Amino acid sequence: MITVERKDGFSLKISRILREATEHRLDLYLFIPGELGLNSHVVPEEEFYHSAIHVKRTYFSDRQHLPLVHSRLARRGKLGTEQYRLSLSLYAYQYVAGLEQSCHELRNSKDAAGREEVEEVIALAEDILKRLRRNVPADETLLKYYANIDNYLSWFTEQRLLSLVAHLPRNDDYKLLKPRLLDACGAERRHREAQQYNSPHTDDSPSRLSNKMRLLRRLIEYPVTLKEKTRELGGGEQKLLKAGVTAVVMTSVSLAAFEVRETLGGISLMVIFALALLYAMREIFKEDLRATLWRWLRKGRPKWRRQYFDVHSNQLVGRQLEWFDYQSPSRLDGAIRAARRANVSQREEVIMHYGSHSRMLPTRFLSGYEQTREVLQLDLALLARLMEKGSHHVYQLKDNQVTRQPVEKRYLINLVTREVQGQKPPVLQRWKVVMSRSKIVEVEEIPQPGKDGG
Repeated sequence: MITVERKDGFSLKISRILREATEHRLDLYLFIPGELGLNSHVVPEEEFYHSAIHVKRTYFSDRQHLPLVHSRLARRGKLGTEQYRLSLSLYAYQYVAGLEQSCHELRNSKDAAGREEVEEVIALAEDILKRLRRNVPADETLLKYYANIDNYLSWFTEQRLLSLVAHLPRNDDYKLLKPRLLDACGAERRHREAQQYNSPHTDDSPSRLSNKMRLLRRLIEYPVTLKEKTRELGGGEQKLLKAGVTAVVMTSVSLAAFEVRETLGGISLMVIFALALLYAMREIFKEDLRATLWRWLRKGRPKWRRQYFDVHSNQLVGRQLEWFDYQSPSRLDGAIRAARRANVSQREEVIMHYGSHSRMLPTRFLSGYEQTREVLQLDLALLARLMEKGSHHVYQLKDNQVTRQPVEKRYLINLVTREVQGQKPPVLQRWKVVMSRSKIVEVEEIPQPGKDGG
């Protein structure tokens, strides 16, 4: 299953777990309102791909207590600096990913989160952090790395639990849960103060503290994140096509020029004008012909190849082919059209499609891991620029008084995803993304009648 979260500004965080199957396919369809005037001339495919789509893969396990990680952590006194950093990063990353997912599910659950579920998250967080802090390394080099990770995990835990306080429904359980959540947050804040992880100047500035923690998050993720190289496909074909078109056009123009001279005789003003016209037509038709043939040649074929490497061994652990193009409604298959139309009236839309086909090699993965987690950041800022500024007013009658409320203009974008892992049936999901010119306002998943299709 795929999860979609709203991030700061105009970004969507699209996450999925690539499990034991070695082949995976993903299709993302963005249905953009036609009133924005979007097309391939306004936002070219290459520009959107390079500016708006950012993919990252990390090692992942959905087992809460991965034995290998714990055994390495327990033996850390016998490990070298790099091995210690790796084991600690694995432990921290699994915790961060798990707590993020648990809190996201609690905040977005259609059924009110129960007291037991929230208590379980708090207990697990406290237990995992307690395991981390049982044995503090004596070596100064290792201690510095440990302190950075412990500092981040403490702050991150506090932030996630505070987000639950802010978003949980105000029911009877909330009155009991709020003090429990705030106690856990207070304990983490006191822990950081006791360890003197951050200066008072940093603690008093939310922006400074947030930026510091963002850097510490990167420190955690680096050892478990796959290195990647992206290459645009078709470079050789494009050169051959350019040479072929040039040869054909030049031959045609040369033959035409020869016929003109034979017909009009010698060099004259008429011959000069005729040759000038031929060479002008050559420049026009050469570019148009080359562009038309290139679109026909590359239609439906992958445009980019991404390679993934283990950051420690530099071994190739996977490849991914990627597509991005504009599609017409007539080219969509029945499953995608059905997912888009469910409970929604039809209207003119522009369809943007991103596709990927990856093949991973789990036998070359970091020992103990057979899965990876893909996070695709989709930046919709390019679309926001096409939206109208300003707001309008809505009048309401309240207590026999007429009030005027400003309302910002919003646009509805539909996101449909289709994921195929190995030989399993396709899984289709759909989200409504509400946007204004200033931000993404809301992201809501729309249940599908069936979770498979083709």
